[in-house]
Amino acid sequence: MAFGRILLEALLTLVHIISDRLLELVLGWYLGPHKRVATPISVDQQVILTKSAVELAQQIRERKLKSYDIVKAHCERIEIVNRELNAVVDGPFTEALQQAQQIDKKLAANEYTEKELETLPFLGVPFTTKDSTAVAGKLHTLGLRARKDVRAQEDAECVRLMKQSGAIIIATSNVPEVNKWIESRNMLIGCTNNPYDLRRSVGGSSGGEGALITACCTGFGLGTDIGGSIRIPAFNCGVFGHKPSSGAINMAGCTFRTGKEKETMVAVGPMTRYASDLRPIMKILLEPGLNSVLQLDKKVDMKRLRYFYMPNNGMRQCNPINRETERVMYKVRKHFENLSGQEVQLAKVPETQLTSKMWRYWMTQEPANFNQLLGNGVELNPFVELFKKLLGQSDYSMAAIYSLIDGVLPKEKEKMIRAATKKCKQFLQELLGDDGVLFFHSSPRTAPFHYYPLVKFMDFSYFSLFNVLRLPATQVPMGLDANGMPLGIQVVSNHNNDRLCLAVAEELERTFGGWVPPFPLKK
Repeated sequence: MAFGRILLEALLTLVHIISDRLLELVLGWYLGPHKRVATPISVDQQVILTKSAVELAQQIRERKLKSYDIVKAHCERIEIVNRELNAVVDGPFTEALQQAQQIDKKLAANEYTEKELETLPFLGVPFTTKDSTAVAGKLHTLGLRARKDVRAQEDAECVRLMKQSGAIIIATSNVPEVNKWIESRNMLIGCTNNPYDLRRSVGGSSGGEGALITACCTGFGLGTDIGGSIRIPAFNCGVFGHKPSSGAINMAGCTFRTGKEKETMVAVGPMTRYASDLRPIMKILLEPGLNSVLQLDKKVDMKRLRYFYMPNNGMRQCNPINRETERVMYKVRKHFENLSGQEVQLAKVPETQLTSKMWRYWMTQEPANFNQLLGNGVELNPFVELFKKLLGQSDYSMAAIYSLIDGVLPKEKEKMIRAATKKCKQFLQELLGDDGVLFFHSSPRTAPFHYYPLVKFMDFSYFSLFNVLRLPATQVPMGLDANGMPLGIQVVSNHNNDRLCLAVAEELERTFGGWVPPFPLKK
């Protein structure tokens, strides 16, 4: 029996490797030669565009840079590179420049008191958010042809809070239909391209955000995450993304959420080029009263934390971890062993081989009905839509039709899944306590070519596990692979211990360099 199991696993691994390489070969040929996003048009523009959001805010307050110049540089950058990226749904907004001018005038006239400036930590800094997150007066399509002219009536709560902090919204970005896919493609806007290689996926569902952030089209972005939707694009696009603890941030206005949902896997979180921006943005977004719970400003002593790692999730449906990805984990482990003087321990987390089943089950417990969301209130027949797709008459992508078909397949066994979820969560919570951090691979491989996920899509389970468990997780960029695509790792902590994830992310950035621009820097 043991020999048979080993032989089966070896054969499955071989099948994964062969199919992966075959897909890379065929899709690489089909999509043509490698091309990446353009470099900023000047050194002066590059200097502005590559600064962190915190640094931009500081230089605006100190009158070293004008908000107008910063917003203008980002809007011009969008106009130039969106032709290649196809990441923007609405924008850049002309009123953003007007808002920036007003800020500059008030600063020049010293009309802001010091107390007011303390309440405006991102005064004059441009930001973006995904199309599914409501921005008052702007397109709110969710990637649906049926909603091509629909505009949001009011801001989502997270957008309102960022505006209240002084930040200026400049555009909204592309998503898969109603956010339920791991590539940002729909029949309304089309497919968003990865700035490191335009032939490759940006991930989903906050894929437009990932592309705009790493291409320096925005100061920072806001994403949502129900199955990796912040972290997958952050990984594919080489930026930082934080999925907060469940319930930490109000979801009102995000994909029709009211903010009153009690049991949900989805979370709003920041996406940035720099780890140092995550914490300040989180402080703006936190629900009232949770500052004292999450204690984001509390100092974290890296040497006193306990560190753990998982080598894989045990799912045979996923690709095997490739060598470059394994090397990332090795480097992270060695660094924290040297830093803390203790071993980074292997965590044998139970039931992770059921991750895809757990996530599939818990998606059926979400308050939103995917079928009705996709139909914009109308119930869709998956087989009719598949037939229409084969005739070239469907309003939906193949990925959306996959999800419709999944909705009529046999359900997961509720009792088994609930027991497995409880066992897995209880083990991790007891293991991590208040001072533990888990390192987990982002994905077995780097960003695939467009269309690859239609054939092999289970690798997203490396992200969705922490939606199932409602635990905070930060995606951290860790350099580039041999193909010039971003590598990365996830940092996970216990519920409401987000500050540990963020502190470790900052340490990893200091040590390994963090974000690598997808274009050559001008000198």
